[in-house]
Amino acid sequence: MKSVLASEWVKLRSVRSTYHALGAAALMVVLGIGWTLYVRDLADVRGTLSAAAPEQSILPLLQISLAVLGVLTITSEYATGLIRTSLVTVPKRGALLLAKAAVVGLATLVMANAVLLVTFAVSRLIANGRHLGFNEVSFAESWTTVLASGLSVTALALVGLGFGAAIRSTAGAIASLVALLFVVPGVVTYLPSPWNARMASVLLPNLAPQIGGQRVSSQLGDGYLPPWAALALLVAYPTIALVLGYSALKRRDA
Repeated sequence: MKSVLASEWVKLRSVRSTYHALGAAALMVVLGIGWTLYVRDLADVRGTLSAAAPEQSILPLLQISLAVLGVLTITSEYATGLIRTSLVTVPKRGALLLAKAAVVGLATLVMANAVLLVTFAVSRLIANGRHLGFNEVSFAESWTTVLASGLSVTALALVGLGFGAAIRSTAGAIASLVALLFVVPGVVTYLPSPWNARMASVLLPNLAPQIGGQRVSSQLGDGYLPPWAALALLVAYPTIALVLGYSALKRRDA
């Protein structure tokens, strides 16, 4: 298994798209800084305001940036035909997918937390005592949400890996991720109350705040999940996606 992990790590580092995805994720820090500068200037005019935390504002874009990395980890092999070599070298398809999941999970977890923590620290320095809302909560009070946000990025990257294995198409897998992250949450808001709140609370994009003990919105009401349930769902999403991916990988020829 160590040799399989080492091989997958080499593959990940040798593909140009990996650095494009990581570069896009790193740019989220710049967006977070830009948001902080904007609300800081507004506060100078208005005195005080309550703005969204920059690390939460950039989260959806960070999620999709690194989710693409999960997709490309396997769909690029189908596109180039390298998957045949991989399956000959590692006949146990479950071991191959598990190794890919471990490498993608570690890479995205480190990158996501680095981006979120740097954004958190720099935005508070820029705020410099102004009353911007988000900077009035200490790191001790918000570290759970920050950590959960990093975990949600990793979870979505693993969902992308599972979708990529199941669909075998980069465009199809990315479209599925966009639907999961942006389209479905928008559609759910049109459901009648209280089903809109209940359905919204179990969607992957809304799990990180609930793990931190926060409500997704003031209107959630009956849709609010306790932290343990939100964490269990966050684990369930990539697990189900990877099981579907493994099923397709095992059933079909390369």
